[in-house]
Amino acid sequence: MNETVAPTEPIGARDTPAVALYPGTFDPITNGHIDIIKRGLHLFDKIIVTVAVNVQKTPLFSLEERCDLIRECFRTLDGRVEVGCTEGLIVDYALKNNAHAIIRGLRAISDFDYEFQLALMNRRLERSVETVFLMTGFRWIYISSTGIKNAARCKGNITGLVPAHVELALKEKFA
Repeated sequence: MNETVAPTEPIGARDTPAVALYPGTFDPITNGHIDIIKRGLHLFDKIIVTVAVNVQKTPLFSLEERCDLIRECFRTLDGRVEVGCTEGLIVDYALKNNAHAIIRGLRAISDFDYEFQLALMNRRLERSVETVFLMTGFRWIYISSTGIKNAARCKGNITGLVPAHVELALKEKFA
């Protein structure tokens, strides 16, 4: 295998839009995820929020429900945020969608080890797809989809941690 890759043009010099994937299970999408996506739009022309099927997880929301919840968050952004899904390798989905970057959010140092291993594997599988790490905004550093689901299950107040339509969907699931 050739370990070198020819340098690419800077993002601003491209004739085609700079596209990135933001993969995850998004069960459900949180304000922390939304913060990463909005900040990612400062770096990329388009972000494809990619709902990935993870056989190690049992989601609360169906794949279709998760995609719909995400679409509702970004319906006013003129196509700069798309929603897709995949059961396969993220790097293959990236190439299929002309994305040359994968965005990953980091909340704490504990996230870094897992994310670093994932980035290295993706790099090994497809060298033309880069991983870009964005630090989670300070106000979202403590939240996770799992924590929000647990709080909602116990009738805790999750207002402000997820968009209003997601909060309503969680309340309906746990009614």
